[in-house]
Amino acid sequence: MKLCITASGKEIEAKIDPRFGRTPYFMIVDTDSGATEVVENSAAKQVQGAGTGAAQLVIDKGVDALFTGRLGPNALNVLQVSGLRFFEGLSPEDTVQGVVERFKAGGFAGTSPSTEVASQRQGGGMAPGAGMGRGCGRGMGGGRGMGGGGRF
Repeated sequence: MKLCITASGKEIEAKIDPRFGRTPYFMIVDTDSGATEVVENSAAKQVQGAGTGAAQLVIDKGVDALFTGRLGPNALNVLQVSGLRFFEGLSPEDTVQGVVERFKAGGFAGTSPSTEVASQRQGGGMAPGAGMGRGCGRGMGGGRGMGGGGRF
């Protein structure tokens, strides 16, 4: 099985980089043969769309599962549509080798992409509030100079 793990360095002992779209490297490990491949994340320096570019890069590499700290919403959508299995929630203290060993020992067997994402995401509601910011406040003057300005 080919695993893709976001990494801060080019070695198997490298720490995890929790930022999927901006990770400098993807470490691809074949758990059957033990072969490793380091892929530089060409999408990391993009001004916009780093997550979707990184997701497409990973998909094009033909991996079976992705392990990272956090996926942004656009990368998440691309990966879900592709059907690629992915697991979030890795710590920057984890290492690539540690993740591979945990996977081989069945450490990720009870998790699935849907439960991992559902348990670690916060709602992204876009409804405007009625707070004082952004012009939604209910102040009496409404910023229209209703104070009289010295007129009698």
